[in-house]
Parts: sequence; C-alpha cells; structure tokens
Amino acid sequence: MEMTTFLSLIRGLATTAASLEVLQEGIVEAISQRLPYYTWIGFYMLDPSDTETLVLGPFIGDPTPHVRIPVTQGICGAAISLGRTVIVDDVNADPRYLSCSIKTKSEIVVPIYVRERIVGEIDIDSHTSAAFTDIDRVFLEQVAGIVGNFIADVSMRGRKNAN
Repeated sequence: MEMTTFLSLIRGLATTAASLEVLQEGIVEAISQRLPYYTWIGFYMLDPSDTETLVLGPFIGDPTPHVRIPVTQGICGAAISLGRTVIVDDVNADPRYLSCSIKTKSEIVVPIYVRERIVGEIDIDSHTSAAFTDIDRVFLEQVAGIVGNFIADVSMRGRKNAN
C-alpha cells in the first residue's frame, strides 16, 4: 500500500475514533497489518502526573518489561530529550538501547507534539537491521502529527464544553 493512501486511512481513523486509546489501537493494528517489517509497534505517552516518565499505551508485538520509561533512558528517552525522530540501525551498537527482545535489530522513535510540546511518541522495532528509511521517518512523523492534532482537538472540545 502506498504511504499516502495509508495516511488517508489513518486520518479516517482519527475522524471516527471515540478516544485517543481507540485511535492508537487502530493505528497499531493498521500498521501491523500493512508493514510486516515493523515487528513491535507501540505508543508511549508522558505521564500527566510525572512528565519525566513515559507510560506504555496500546501496542502490538511481544510483551515488554518497559511499561514505564524515565525520559532520561533508552532510545525513547533520547527522542524526547532531542525533540526529534531517532533512528537506530543497529540497537546492539547503541548504548542507549533498553533491550526488550533479543530479536530486535533496529528501532525508530517519533515524538508526538501538541502545540509545540511533546506529549508522547510512537516507538517501532524491527527484527531487520537498518530497517527504517526516510520514507518510514516521514510516514511516522505524519502519523504522529495526526495523533497530536487529535489530542489538540479533543482538548479544545473539552475547553469549549467547560465554558
């Protein structure tokens, strides 16, 4: 499936999702069905009561022991501290990597922004070395943008309803 068509499908999910969790579940499901070299797909969101900690949200793939990650640790933490997408072609050569599976060879982590503030990220692992290209980066950054816009829209609707 071409990425622009795939992005249209994800935008459609965002227009019909009843909640952020439903949207995230739909995204990980859609990605897992269409991009088989993405072997672990998940969301980590900043804990609203502790913005120094990422909390695992919806994911597809092997279970991970990393359900809470300090933003100072791992590739996930690096994406937060750098404020940009991080691609690691060989996780075994990167000292920041928090091992989840001995099968994982490469990783991409994309921050999710709402009004210029990071609120979470999309984390993808692959069992293939150097699996992620610029096409993946651009695609996932656009997915992160869709999720960020969804969160912003929900927040704005909540404010309007409170007034």
